[in-house]
Amino acid sequence: MGKCLCQQMAGPDMKLDPTCLGNLDIFSGLEPEEMEALASRALRRRYEPGQAVFSQGQAADHMFLIKAGRVKLTKLSEAGDEVILDIRGGGDVLGENLLNSEGERFPVSAVCLEPTLTCGFSQAVFEKLVLAHPAIGLKVIKNLSRRIDRLTQRVGSMSATHLEQRLYQVLLQVAQEHGRQASGGLELPMPFTHEELSFLVGAHRVSITRALKGLKEAGKVVQRGKSLVVAVGGAG
Repeated sequence: MGKCLCQQMAGPDMKLDPTCLGNLDIFSGLEPEEMEALASRALRRRYEPGQAVFSQGQAADHMFLIKAGRVKLTKLSEAGDEVILDIRGGGDVLGENLLNSEGERFPVSAVCLEPTLTCGFSQAVFEKLVLAHPAIGLKVIKNLSRRIDRLTQRVGSMSATHLEQRLYQVLLQVAQEHGRQASGGLELPMPFTHEELSFLVGAHRVSITRALKGLKEAGKVVQRGKSLVVAVGGAG
């Protein structure tokens, strides 16, 4: 494949995921012609912080791959409050509802936390790609199965009664998905606010501040600049 077209849109101020579209995790193992088909039909778009990739209730007829940046998935409660359900970064997928039956609506909103670049497909284009290259569809199914497993583990961590343990388990799950190996554990370079952590864990922001302080004192989490290093095996 030639030079990644995302570079032209990203410019010098955006850090791209080091792999191109066809080499992202959900499409790994595909043949060169299948990778080329993906790259040639992808729709690329750049977003600014606060801009929505899609909104809750909007027709779920597009799927997006995050090439760079961070996106939060939010849902409005019946009381009108915004609840953060997940935060996704480079290499993650948005809009998996595309694979459901027609007429589906996005159950959540996807809002950019920082400058973000996506490669996306409309439902019609993706269906044509899968029909022409069945291996693409099989790989996506496997990837979504793995994501369900990870989210199930995260939900399980919410049952922990001790807030510090719950916070540690959620941080570890996010670090396993988005972090990188570092001295002492997994480094999570994404700067979470205490408010964002409170939504992810399901606790008040003040309680999160105390719990995070406790994890740091116990050596389970180490602050390195704007990054957090989460110690692996520190849930005991």
